[in-house]
Amino acid sequence: MPAQSLATTGFVLLKRPPGDRFQTLTVFSPAEGLLAVLQRLPRKSGATSSSLDLFDEAELMLESSNQGRTWFIKEARLLTRPSGIGRSYEALERACTLGALVARNPVHEESRTLVAALLREAFHAFANAPRPDVIYFKSLYRFARDEGYPLKQEWYPNLPATDQAEVAALLNRPLAEQTATAAVVTRLQRRLDDYLRSQTEILLE
Repeated sequence: MPAQSLATTGFVLLKRPPGDRFQTLTVFSPAEGLLAVLQRLPRKSGATSSSLDLFDEAELMLESSNQGRTWFIKEARLLTRPSGIGRSYEALERACTLGALVARNPVHEESRTLVAALLREAFHAFANAPRPDVIYFKSLYRFARDEGYPLKQEWYPNLPATDQAEVAALLNRPLAEQTATAAVVTRLQRRLDDYLRSQTEILLE
């Protein structure tokens, strides 16, 4: 059976320890969803400039010999690399958590474009803006909302009035204007997590 070819764009969500010849990646494509991708490692030590890294967005030419269960990268053209994420441990940790969340939860076909936009904006924010805790809160809320869960209609109205005001500020104010303390964001994050665990099929871990 001839090999399948696929041209797509995607975001690197997971990167596993490399083997002898290949790096294994989990890539989210707005057209195809989640893809298991193998990239051949450079032969020369230190020649890593063409290797994809976590959070990269790239144009990919892929090939599969097993009906799309695994894809090999024939060509990759880097579109964006939010390298600033690595300058902050908290930003790196939160960005990894967001990537793993999307990798763990198959996205409905009609929501893939929205999730791709979310990943692009969130990774850029993690790399360039303060408050990774707020970025992650906003991202998780948006992910659940775009997957069709009634957070505005069901979760938000059942919060205490003070929490409602804090949530509205977190969701609606630009990052540069956020004033909530880390303790407040942590409390609201737990409330959101508890709702998602009990009332949705989203797997948080």
